[in-house]
Amino acid sequence: MDILLLAATSFEIQPTINFLANRDHIDGGNRFDVLIAGIGCMSTAYWLTKTIEKKRPGFIIQAGIGGSFSADYPPGSLVLVNEEVSGDLGVEENNEFKDVFDMGLPQITDPYTGKDLVNTHTDLLLQQKLPLVKAVTISEITTRPERLRQLQQKYRPVVESMEGAAFHYIALMEKIPYMQLRAVSNFVGERDKSKWKMKEAIGLLNERLIQMVTESFK
Repeated sequence: MDILLLAATSFEIQPTINFLANRDHIDGGNRFDVLIAGIGCMSTAYWLTKTIEKKRPGFIIQAGIGGSFSADYPPGSLVLVNEEVSGDLGVEENNEFKDVFDMGLPQITDPYTGKDLVNTHTDLLLQQKLPLVKAVTISEITTRPERLRQLQQKYRPVVESMEGAAFHYIALMEKIPYMQLRAVSNFVGERDKSKWKMKEAIGLLNERLIQMVTESFK
């Protein structure tokens, strides 16, 4: 099977890239391609779509770091995202954020479940024995306490990233099985980077990613 490994930046998955170097395939016959699609939904959407058009994979893994909203998932946690929501597509008025669904704008409803982009490949996710969580995708990293509260109250996400919703949308529309793996590097809103665990998160992410590459798709 051809498996596409997707990340926003190379440094997040560099150990896995190094592991895959000079390997045409892994035991079991799987072939892995790596796509570094850039930061944000627009870049992810463009490069992922172009890549699928050129060579359609049988499975896609998105891997990266992210922020956590929950004390239950502190920096150094590892999760799989089974639900995504777009957290900044809409309007902010009267100290309230209304997304496009709230605004009643005409919508193409596929592939949404309500407001969410839900990974329907539950069996594949459960095989990894990792927590399944909801994520919110934003284009501006959340720093304001009032914005953090808006997102928590409206969507109840566990983690935040800048690319996940675009990935879920495309994978669902193209009907390609997928999973999104995230390692928590910091709490959302924490700007004191001495409290971040970037190195630990990247190490944990790649340890699990290499394990998945070598063991999960035989």
